[in-house]
Amino acid sequence: MAMAPLPAHASSTTTTSPLLPSSPSISSFLASHPALTLLHTQCATMAHLRQLHAALVKSGLAKDPIAASRAVAFCAGEGRDASYAARLVRHHPKPNSFMWNTAIRALSDGPGPDAAVALFLDMLRSPTPPERRTFPSLFASDARLGRADDGAALHGMVLKLGLAGDAYTRNSMIAMYASCGRADEALALFGQCQAFDVVACNSAIVALSRAGRVDEARAVFDGMPARTVATWSAMVSAYSRAARCQDAVDLFSAMQADGVEPNANVLVSVLGCCASLGALEQGAWVHAYIDRRGVAMNALVVTALVDMYCKCGSIRQARQVFDASRSQGFAVLSSWNAMMLGLAVHGQWQEAAALFSELETYGLRPDNVTFIAILMAYGHSGMAEEAKALFASMASEYGVTPGIEHYGCLVDALARAGRFREAEDVIRAMPMKPDAAIWGALLSGCRLHGDAEAGARAAREAVECDPRDSGAYVLAASVLAHDGEVRSGLGVRGKMREEGVAKVPGCSMIEVNGVVHEFVS
Repeated sequence: MAMAPLPAHASSTTTTSPLLPSSPSISSFLASHPALTLLHTQCATMAHLRQLHAALVKSGLAKDPIAASRAVAFCAGEGRDASYAARLVRHHPKPNSFMWNTAIRALSDGPGPDAAVALFLDMLRSPTPPERRTFPSLFASDARLGRADDGAALHGMVLKLGLAGDAYTRNSMIAMYASCGRADEALALFGQCQAFDVVACNSAIVALSRAGRVDEARAVFDGMPARTVATWSAMVSAYSRAARCQDAVDLFSAMQADGVEPNANVLVSVLGCCASLGALEQGAWVHAYIDRRGVAMNALVVTALVDMYCKCGSIRQARQVFDASRSQGFAVLSSWNAMMLGLAVHGQWQEAAALFSELETYGLRPDNVTFIAILMAYGHSGMAEEAKALFASMASEYGVTPGIEHYGCLVDALARAGRFREAEDVIRAMPMKPDAAIWGALLSGCRLHGDAEAGARAAREAVECDPRDSGAYVLAASVLAHDGEVRSGLGVRGKMREEGVAKVPGCSMIEVNGVVHEFVS
């Protein structure tokens, strides 16, 4: 991008104001230049901006900090071109802090947070020093990239510049550490808060929950004198992540009683918990709430609804949600995958395969989860040949390298069909080491068909992979008993006791009048 050189008398302003002020002098400056007037009042697209930028370069105004700042701010807007904003900054003779901060923030919020860090490094080599509004976007970039060590280095720079006392900067550091799973660092900063800060509390809840310290997170939640919807969302998500689904649902009920409108994140977490609990009535209530309150549907909510209905056994309602969202353009690949997985688990392989064949019509390419769904559909329906053909096409036709989950599905399909030798050949040819789940799939097929010899081989391998897995022992004993070798089956259970392996207790749940009751054997 060609820009006019800086004349000797050019301004060297390094204003740190968060927004360009609207003063009479600036207004008159804008009004006296037609290109700037158009930029301020008529510019609506990046194509317009590029035309106006060319006019600014030609007139020499591109080097003016006010004109350049206006152009950078436009490019940094949502849905525009943050990379173009960064180029404007890099090619300006003396960009001010507003320009640097605006471009860094736009890059941080965009698809490439690495670019924000790269622009910051350019800023460090410039005469304009970073200030309090520079760092939050950089901490957000490190959080998205999972670079806690880089964030810690920035933390050191913040301390050196004397900015650690700024609440906005401190909260962004707490959020970064929380996102990266560094709970102790996040809590140390949280302890430095002199007064109640709801944003800091929210980040502390996230930090504790990601470290598995859910009860401590709840203590922070309970001790807050005021909460936002983000607070409730963080705590509901904490319970959901810890598989404490009933606690999450109970907290959602308390949120309703408190008159707080849930956001999409809360609803997605609660729907996931309803799916895990098999709580169809509660999940349907959440769906009705979404419709009743006019909650904006997005891909996450659609996928959560489809997944909930499938896991609660209501394929018809799942399909209704999926078809409606697909016609409205809300169904992304994750929604398709959830629907196909649900159909697969419920033995509706033809419907799952039909959806798979329609993917490309909607401009979607299957991913690794898609293939797990279809391989599972074929396996559960005894379609071993179809599973083999699909598995063979993954890399050659779709560019998806089979992972251990795909091998597990293929082994399961072959074992269910009684083709044990082929299943063992697949296992032996795997490019990665088979785990207990792979051998368990073969062992389950042996139990289904009563093949004690193949079952014994699979059981030995499964136990070797995970000596503490009670499932392999139980399946092996069942295979032997099914084949008439009761004494051998009892021997397996005796070996299990000798090794101190306890059988995982069975658990079942039923929902009565919206309340889930759990029974443990």
